[in-house]
Amino acid sequence: MKIFFLGDIVGRSGCLSVKKNLHKIIKKNDINFVIVNGENAADNGLGITEKITNELFDSGVQVITTGNHVWDQKETAKLIENEKRLLRPNNLSSGYPGNGFEIFKVGDFKIGVLNLMGNIFMKKCEDVFQESINFLSKYKLKKDFDFLVVDFHGEITSEKMAIGHLFDGKASLVVGTHTHVPTNDTRILSKGTAYQTDAGMCGDYNSVIGMDKNNSLNRFMKKNSVKHFPSEGEA
Repeated sequence: MKIFFLGDIVGRSGCLSVKKNLHKIIKKNDINFVIVNGENAADNGLGITEKITNELFDSGVQVITTGNHVWDQKETAKLIENEKRLLRPNNLSSGYPGNGFEIFKVGDFKIGVLNLMGNIFMKKCEDVFQESINFLSKYKLKKDFDFLVVDFHGEITSEKMAIGHLFDGKASLVVGTHTHVPTNDTRILSKGTAYQTDAGMCGDYNSVIGMDKNNSLNRFMKKNSVKHFPSEGEA
């Protein structure tokens, strides 16, 4: 079983790159299952639309995870009610539509995908550690699913690493998203779980985390600027 994970897809540039290249990557590497984080995939870099969701599925994606921008496109709340392949963080406060965990069948195998969001410097959500403990008390690797992939959408490295160790031996992969910057700490933890603090992004790297660099500089320097918008160079 080969599982392929892509970090945050940012704007039109990131979407075009995935649509252009994913089928070739799948074929070349005999990939069986593709998970992407799509919470920045909309043209303005905030949220995801139904059209983009369907385009990503048509490109070979099986599951789309999200994070703090999941509701930035109003249509997502309705879409996510019926689209089980589109996840939102499992530890969002109760009352939100959709699910943060699903099990998907691939041939004779079951793959669990769990979407979590950090508590530090992020939008308010339930305690991610307590939510993880509750999850692990209910579901077991090799019993309820053959593989478990955890997308931890968080800001700080220590919180992500702690979650990685909490799931060590209980998940196949724990990988971070949100910062759009890939970390050079890909490894196998002591009990066998694959881990990386952040997968980075699918977007224009001649940018500030996928956003237009000149506008971002102006915002930091308090010059004339507008809201952040994605850079549209080649991803």
